[in-house]
Amino acid sequence: MATKNRSAEKRQRQNEKRRLRNKMAKSAIRTAAKKVTLAAQSKDKAVAEAALLDMIKKIDTAARKGIVPKNTAARKKSRMQRLVNTLGA
Repeated sequence: MATKNRSAEKRQRQNEKRRLRNKMAKSAIRTAAKKVTLAAQSKDKAVAEAALLDMIKKIDTAARKGIVPKNTAARKKSRMQRLVNTLGA
């Protein structure tokens, strides 16, 4: 921890706030993905689609803010969409 440089102390505080904010966003994405997976396993298409829309919104927001890379977001969305699409077949 910086002790003598005031700007370094401020930077430390800002980094900690941002780290916690990013951690919350990533956790929300994982929780949303789990809801989609559980709904798909229970063969409940309506619930799975609703959970998928929620997950896509969270992933897109995180990707736009730079919390997750854009390609990672696209990959996660694609995999979950494929999972939900198999319920209709």
